Amino acid sequence: MATVTATDTLIIGGGIVGATLALKLALQQQPVTLIDARPALTDAQWQYKLEQRDARVFALSIASIELLKQVGAWQLISQSGRKADYTQMQVWQQDGKGELKFGDEQIPKLLGSMVEPFVIEHALYQCMQQESVRQYLTVVSGHKVTELDWFGAQQGYRVHLDNGQAYQAKLLIGADGRGSMVRQQVSIQLDTLDYHQIAICCAINTEQPHQATARQLMLPTGTLALLPLADITEQDKANPQHWQSVVWSLPSNRARELLDLVKEGDVETLRQELAAASQYALGDIKQIESIASFPLTAQHAKHYVKDNLALIGDAAHGVHPLAGQGLNLGMLDVAALVDILNEDYQRSGGRCWGKLATLRRYERTRRPHNAVMMHSFSLINWLFAGNFAALRPVQQIRSEGMYQVGKIRPLMRFFTQKASGL
Repeated sequence: MATVTATDTLIIGGGIVGATLALKLALQQQPVTLIDARPALTDAQWQYKLEQRDARVFALSIASIELLKQVGAWQLISQSGRKADYTQMQVWQQDGKGELKFGDEQIPKLLGSMVEPFVIEHALYQCMQQESVRQYLTVVSGHKVTELDWFGAQQGYRVHLDNGQAYQAKLLIGADGRGSMVRQQVSIQLDTLDYHQIAICCAINTEQPHQATARQLMLPTGTLALLPLADITEQDKANPQHWQSVVWSLPSNRARELLDLVKEGDVETLRQELAAASQYALGDIKQIESIASFPLTAQHAKHYVKDNLALIGDAAHGVHPLAGQGLNLGMLDVAALVDILNEDYQRSGGRCWGKLATLRRYERTRRPHNAVMMHSFSLINWLFAGNFAALRPVQQIRSEGMYQVGKIRPLMRFFTQKASGL
């Protein structure tokens, strides 16, 4: 018979959101166990990954950066130099006079920072090795969850792993991504939306520097984002700010055509088409590498909580990447859940942890906000891409709307604040 280990909180999913939550709770001296299906990496494996340039980046908002500071990870990321701060954002459309600029050119102020996923993960897992954290945090790596059993509100969940181990927890957190096994096992349904688009990701080196500016071009075929990347080699640092991360949303058929050419060894066609699509905003593209892709969908869990259970991050919601807010929404989930759990824990004199009433407060706080964000991104995508967006009256209204919004400084400051997660 399997040995059952008891813990107050069990988090399934060791990605950025799950690891941040685990650290936050452990630093507040709450016993927590984190289960990550991926095998733990050795120092040599981490070093190898860190020597590579990843085309994917997360556009961390000020709120996300603050949360990473609280758990000690941001300090390590800053020391590594593997971040690209941005002080301006530029959004414009292919046809029309509308253009939005966020940030002050005269007095640069940090709007956020672009960081590669494994750089954030490495910093978080370094933090987990600290003695003050290890007293309260247990990390189980390289094993998958095979079964969940609920024993009632007083006892919570028992989780069985593929190595025969089992864990009993008062509170179970699903942080296991869009295909969340936790969400499926507890029969929480999803609202889904297929954009019929595929995003092509790659890293590019451009003729002109990005000047700490995140750029997004709204095209009839979808959005094209040019996001600053950190300079990682001595050659990069000698000629800084020329590497960008690209996220190019295209109709699925067109994206597959380009990706098939890449598979056949024809990267040059992608380079040329990408340079033309960007309107040569930063000159020609000199290098292209780390080409990848993913289908674009949106999804939202109909519920975030049940007795003894909560969903966070992509397990609860997934949005269109056009505003780069997916991870930031997950980090806001973490901040809200920790605050609400602690409030009720303190109020009860340390007796109540993760009760349903507490978890419902978390759901009321986060689900409406995430729903608004998801539908807003869908609306923006609908207004700029596809057959409806190509109608002349829609183009005129859209162009004039962007032009007028760009002239209203208080409104632009409001949008900037929302993008920062503050």
